[in-house]
Amino acid sequence: MNDCIFCKIIEKKIPSKIAYEDDKVIAFHDINPQAPVHILIVTKKHFDSIMDITGDDAIEIAHVFSVIQKLAVELGITEKGFRIVNNCGAEGGQTVPHVHFHLLAGRYMQWPPG
Repeated sequence: MNDCIFCKIIEKKIPSKIAYEDDKVIAFHDINPQAPVHILIVTKKHFDSIMDITGDDAIEIAHVFSVIQKLAVELGITEKGFRIVNNCGAEGGQTVPHVHFHLLAGRYMQWPPG
């Protein structure tokens, strides 16, 4: 996707503070953090939303969650807790049409999230 900001980050056309990267995902610090820890975990394979994930692509999402576990341990946030968020569609709060997950920690998370 030529106009996708996350694809441009993946291609290193836009700089970012990378927290983790492998052949399937890239994780980087959010430029507008909503918590002391706010990292975006983005699939390198472009999907507009989770609604585009098929059975064959489910392994991509499973890998995202294994990366989240790794990051949580490395960041020392497992004991106090953290939140994982995936927004889907405009009313769900999705502002970038590329599958991504927010890893948030370092403050008490309210419920409902809003």
